[in-house]
Amino acid sequence: MKNVCVYCGSNVGVRSEYAEAARQLARHLAGAGVGIVYGGASKGIMGILADAMLEARGEVVGVIPEALKAREIAHPGLTELHVVHSMHERKALMAEQSDAFVALPGGFGTLEEIVEMLTWAQLQIHEKPCALLNVAGYFDGLLAYLDHAVAEGFLRPQHRKMLLVAADAAELMRRFEEYRAPAVQKWLR
Repeated sequence: MKNVCVYCGSNVGVRSEYAEAARQLARHLAGAGVGIVYGGASKGIMGILADAMLEARGEVVGVIPEALKAREIAHPGLTELHVVHSMHERKALMAEQSDAFVALPGGFGTLEEIVEMLTWAQLQIHEKPCALLNVAGYFDGLLAYLDHAVAEGFLRPQHRKMLLVAADAAELMRRFEEYRAPAVQKWLR
């Protein structure tokens, strides 16, 4: 594994555990020689993640749309910063450069990005693992919703199991290493 794509908030949230989880993930990945690909911002959990990764001498690739760069939120010290025209280009380039995907706490963007990668995996567009770093139970409501979708016949149990969940960075990396994409069609009968 060369790079992990990390989706996370451009705000810091209300719990200090969110920032600490980002720092721990960065240190763990850098120690394993794995780089990160992320949204390129200097703010919020995104900025904390990038700073911790750079501090640990890890590689950090940022991908940011021109409109956000123009608002001066692009991180100035990354290993690489790609400036793209649109959010669609951003997501495609991030996916192309990554071997796995993980979401830390965040808002709409974080949720949308990890769910899109799960959808691509479900449709067998890629076979890369997708995970949540469930800091302080942040994603418990989402996990309950997915279980409900299975119970109501909208999601196969095998596809529900595609979303890996870990409490810390070490567990996350173990789950990534053990992951095997399911060979099952999306559609239920």
